[in-house]
Amino acid sequence: MTTGKRILYSVFAGLIPMLMFAHKNGPDPRHTAAPGDDPLACATSGCHTGLPKGGPLNAYGGNVTATFSNGSFYTPGQAITITVSVSDPNPPESMWHGFQMSARLESDLVNGQAGTFRFTDPGLLDLCDDGSVSGYIKRGNTPCPANAPVEFIEHSMPSTGTWTFTWIPPADGSVPVHFYIAGNAVNLNDQPDAGDHVYTKEYVLRPLSGTCAQTLPTITTVRRIEGWGDGTTFSSGSWLEIKGSNLAQATGTWLDADFNAGVAALPSLGGTSVSVNGVPGLVEYISPTQINLQAPADPATTGLVPVTVTNCAGISKAFTDPNLQKVPLAPGILAPFGPPSIPGIPSKYAMATFGFSALFVGNLPGLPSRPAKPGESILLYAIGLGDTTPANTPGVIATGQEVLNAPIVVKFGSTAATGVRAVMYPTFVGLYYITLTVPATLADGDYQINITIGGQPLQQQPFFLTVHQ
Repeated sequence: MTTGKRILYSVFAGLIPMLMFAHKNGPDPRHTAAPGDDPLACATSGCHTGLPKGGPLNAYGGNVTATFSNGSFYTPGQAITITVSVSDPNPPESMWHGFQMSARLESDLVNGQAGTFRFTDPGLLDLCDDGSVSGYIKRGNTPCPANAPVEFIEHSMPSTGTWTFTWIPPADGSVPVHFYIAGNAVNLNDQPDAGDHVYTKEYVLRPLSGTCAQTLPTITTVRRIEGWGDGTTFSSGSWLEIKGSNLAQATGTWLDADFNAGVAALPSLGGTSVSVNGVPGLVEYISPTQINLQAPADPATTGLVPVTVTNCAGISKAFTDPNLQKVPLAPGILAPFGPPSIPGIPSKYAMATFGFSALFVGNLPGLPSRPAKPGESILLYAIGLGDTTPANTPGVIATGQEVLNAPIVVKFGSTAATGVRAVMYPTFVGLYYITLTVPATLADGDYQINITIGGQPLQQQPFFLTVHQ
């Protein structure tokens, strides 16, 4: 990786001799694995590994992440702060980190430069792709020139920390912007060997209007989210559905950019936030007429609680409803009652699967499905089941190691299932799966599923599963 760009930068900066910096001060342009870039990022010969087929990418248990100050939405012309970090579980072998990032318009992911980067950190460097191997080094906080439009921000020296910089969106932004980022975790021995690990990630930011077209939001109803035991009780970590008018300026669900360091959800989405008893909720979906959110951790509070929505126009009037009660535990099983959440699914059946597959239990029109056989293992899906070990905080992506603390019993009619265990679903927020084995003695038929958690029966409309030899 000794290129003209590196020589120029080393001489210009007057830092250390060029040969000591040859493999350390950032890659040439087009190493983010974006469309039009090297698909192997820096897991390629002449960069950070000469291994066959480039490494491979994303194979060593680490990651590269970016945090965006506005989450997954941007307002044209308004600056966004970005923080990049690299993690790798193999220290001290791969403790030194580097990265490269590019921002592209969705309308042209190869050459459609979106906005411009700015920074003051001397550990950063900004390149413009002019078609040469080494690229053109951008000086100052101006856009890349017309003959080198695609911009790349990257490390200029290896680090064990993070990098923070600014992105200025295009003033006329009207399309989503894709951020491509590649991160390296290396041993700094100047050899393209197995101690160099390369990770990639893509984020998408969607445009908001620069002018607030909203009026104050109005809440008409707050209930447990549809399809999960739809009712009016909820608990910390369970899910709510708000309906009303002027709730949000945009429509969309959260994306990777709405999670801090790829783990914890930001408290607002697209400039819309919700407060439950004065505590910020975790907003997953917004539209002008509906918001879905995970209730925040507030275990000491029960009973009647106020809910407010805040958008770009201000804060709604506090909504209270005598029927909306916060309770210690409000579990719900995925069973999409009328109208079904999924078209064509009979409303009396729970949504269960055979393991982690798309094969559903029952005879469900339009979906791959079949009845469960006695003795088979199946999964149910749930929300609001309560505390786990290790603990999981609302808004934090589960690892799949979080096991439910409370004892859980599942019965087909009056016959108990065996092997019942509830765990949080990995890579999701606030979702549990329940594994169980269908009782071996059951005859063919539809069975009402009866569930108790910590000795308390599930408060939900009856639902069924089909069993057939």
